[in-house]
Amino acid sequence: MIARQDDEETPLLQRSEQPTTKTPLPWDQFSIVLFLETLDPLSSQTLSPFTPQLIRDIGVTHGDESQVGRYVGILQSSYYVAHALTIFHWSQLSDHIGRKPVILIALLAISVSMFSFGLSKTFLDLVISRVVCGAFDASNGILKTMVMDITDMTNMPEAYGYVPIPWMIANSVGPLIGGSLSRPADGFPSIFGRSELLKTYPYLLPCSIPALFASTAWLVTYFRLKESTSTRTSLWELIKGGFLGQSYKPRQPSSNAIVDPGEADPGEVQSKPLSLRALLTSKVVNVTANYVTMALFHMAFNSVLPVFCATPIELGGLSLDPPRIGALLAAQGVVHGIFQLLFFARLHDRFGARAIHIAGVTSGIPIAILFPVINALARAHGIGMAVWLCVAVQLALSISLIMCYPSMALFIRAAAPNHASLGATNGIAQMAASVARIVGPASAASVFSYSIQEGHHAWLVYYFMITIALFAVGTALFLPRSPSVWEDDQ
Repeated sequence: MIARQDDEETPLLQRSEQPTTKTPLPWDQFSIVLFLETLDPLSSQTLSPFTPQLIRDIGVTHGDESQVGRYVGILQSSYYVAHALTIFHWSQLSDHIGRKPVILIALLAISVSMFSFGLSKTFLDLVISRVVCGAFDASNGILKTMVMDITDMTNMPEAYGYVPIPWMIANSVGPLIGGSLSRPADGFPSIFGRSELLKTYPYLLPCSIPALFASTAWLVTYFRLKESTSTRTSLWELIKGGFLGQSYKPRQPSSNAIVDPGEADPGEVQSKPLSLRALLTSKVVNVTANYVTMALFHMAFNSVLPVFCATPIELGGLSLDPPRIGALLAAQGVVHGIFQLLFFARLHDRFGARAIHIAGVTSGIPIAILFPVINALARAHGIGMAVWLCVAVQLALSISLIMCYPSMALFIRAAAPNHASLGATNGIAQMAASVARIVGPASAASVFSYSIQEGHHAWLVYYFMITIALFAVGTALFLPRSPSVWEDDQ
């Protein structure tokens, strides 16, 4: 059942009809959405452990260890450049033709790009593979919109308590796949030692696993996933009307949509997707600004963490090898997922989405400070109990940061001018966050590389991260006390 969302076209008397009991989750479709949620993080997390070593292997740094972080950041940002340029258009298109076709395209893009990445032998090939994936993979944003489609404000926090399960699995399994199966001819000579293919392409095996998984997910989506939008317009009608023009006919309810005809809202059925200018309300701008600053810090942290772990201790890192980095990232994913599964809904009911978000972005300050503390302890005492204790504290603090995402989803849903523009509203937030994800990895990794060079201030990258966290905290103060405040104002 599609959650009912009041909008500017809904009669005033109908807005007072609020749900009095919690709506059960539609598990038949929600379970498929959870399954599909694994694809995007699985593909990216599989690459994380071996990307620094891959950069060294292809020789683009010419042996300069201080440049590894810079090229890792460029590679990560290339995905988000393409993603930022296309995510709004894919999201807006999903408001017209439905979510399912866009998801099918995204799954195909993940599969093709991962195979291409594993077969790449130059840095340009790697960048092209990630650009293709970023340009066509709108799955993450569209699936977020689907969760909003099939839930309402009574069960959406509960739904986001389950969303970490696929992310936990992907963030745990992905690094293990990437860390343990990279260079398999060296790591498992008795099994893969005779494979000339894996000797020539030592990173093909870990890349092929998420690629094959995406192919399987494509089949599941095609045969089992139902359309979550109540109305759709054919692609031919959009082409005739210029897609974004105002001359196309009002959309009619889709025969395959998850909607109960007896509960259909006449105002919602007659509503149409709005133009970009009409979408840019103060609420949408507010929530987008918060999403951007939070994502900017989170991506900077995600970019610096594996590079910090792989960098020699004497240069400011921890000197960990890819398997240990993969194990650390996997443990982080498990802890994040379990905590959000068990506690997000309860914390939301107790403190509200705004308090959770402010606590999350505030935790970015001690997270950044712990990086130089960990390195100082490693220099003084080696990698012992004190180092791992600080790593554990940093991991625990990052839990609060992760819970900003479901909080933002609640605000995005409430900020949408109408339900027919929910995909485009989410697309604006995702597009802006993608810009932050471009700037975050590239700038943080580059500043990290600059700061570890001789003669430069080693804390420079951490000052940079703390500044971002402070901006995020300041922006969060402009959020209303609850997403329901925005819904009540409509």
